[in-house]
Amino acid sequence: MSSPLAVLEAKKQQAKKNLEEIGYFSDVKIYVGMATCEIAAGSNHVMEVFQNAVKEDKSLKGVYLSQKGCAGRCNLEPTVEIYQKGKDPVKYVKVTAENAKIIIEKHIKKGEVIKEWVGK
Repeated sequence: MSSPLAVLEAKKQQAKKNLEEIGYFSDVKIYVGMATCEIAAGSNHVMEVFQNAVKEDKSLKGVYLSQKGCAGRCNLEPTVEIYQKGKDPVKYVKVTAENAKIIIEKHIKKGEVIKEWVGK
């Protein structure tokens, strides 16, 4: 029978493996607000744009895309947060599906933050 510490270590290693498989440790992470209020504001369409891009665009291979919960800023929704290794995180507000396409092209691919869309 394994010791409790050995069991815990095995669970830790399995959890790490699972996170690696879904790309959680990627250099680029995108979080789209998908709380009920954000969906009502159109975030499901924004998420769809990001999902299609990550799935179909080979230059986005390895990008981690996930949902996030409510940030309590309903007047700024939908929101998209982008984390890139070695850079400050960026939170875009009032993102539309069209804006999402531009964010992908300018920010994700070229590294250009679209300052007028960033939340303060």
